[in-house]
Amino acid sequence: MRKEFLFIILSAIVSITINAQTRGNKVGYIDMEYILQNVPNYIEAKAQLEQKAQKWKQEIEIKKLEINKLTEALKAERPLLTAELIEERETEIKFLETEKLDYQQKRFGSNGDLIIQKAGLVKPIQDQVFTAVQDIAETKKYDFIFDKSSHLTILFAAKRFDISDQVIRILNRTEKREQLTKKQLKEEQAKEEKEDAIDENPELATREKAILDKQATREKLVADKKAAQEEAKKKYEEKRKQLLAEREAKKNGTVVAPQNTETKTVLPTVNKETAKTTTEEVKPSAQEERKKALEEKRKKILEEREANKKALEEKRLKEIEEKEALKKADEVKNKKT
Repeated sequence: MRKEFLFIILSAIVSITINAQTRGNKVGYIDMEYILQNVPNYIEAKAQLEQKAQKWKQEIEIKKLEINKLTEALKAERPLLTAELIEERETEIKFLETEKLDYQQKRFGSNGDLIIQKAGLVKPIQDQVFTAVQDIAETKKYDFIFDKSSHLTILFAAKRFDISDQVIRILNRTEKREQLTKKQLKEEQAKEEKEDAIDENPELATREKAILDKQATREKLVADKKAAQEEAKKKYEEKRKQLLAEREAKKNGTVVAPQNTETKTVLPTVNKETAKTTTEEVKPSAQEERKKALEEKRKKILEEREANKKALEEKRLKEIEEKEALKKADEVKNKKT
């Protein structure tokens, strides 16, 4: 019985060891520079530090211009100065040059203000990043997490092992939670759980993106349809106003200039009563057109009749003239005989 118990224990130990050896190490990496560029506090503080550095550079440039000015003046006036004055001027220039170099080293040296303040700016955020990385490693069972931007040489790293965005979300969550109410905090936690699920399952992220794309397409179609309806409604209102203006002009005996609108445009949601009113408004215009066409036709017929009558009159006069000529010819002939 004891041997069987020992055998079971040894089997369990061997099984655990084999599983630990065969299980692949879970590896991830971060890009510290990318993370820093996406932390609002760091970006704001960095901008302020860059303004300081620019101011220091301007001060150094002013000192340099002053030294150059004194050097050029000494060069021009050297023949007129005594040896003592020349030495005094050169001493002053050397003093200003040394002062400039000291100031430059103080601001931009290896232990200067710029390096110190930049380190003080990065250090708190680095501590937050390290804490976030440890939380992710413990929660998701990572064996190794590297920093891609460090001196460690990484020849290739697949994007799926990059957890930088997860670290940025944790940093932003910490900052947001301090300003949220209980209700907003609950909503934010639900959103965080959804984001974590997407990190664990990339296929879920793809499906989520497809759903969002489909939703955006549907919203665009609805917006386009609404815009088309608004355009049709606008054209219908313009046509209706034109018809009313023509009717009013006809009553008053005035002429209204036609507008450049399409007469066949009708609002898709027009009810029967509105359609009936529109038809009644269009009828007087059509009758007016027919009346005008008939008037032109009658005028044309009268003109043709007048032309025919004139042609017949000319023909009759011509025949009379011919008869008169024949008659005179006969009379002349009879006199001769």
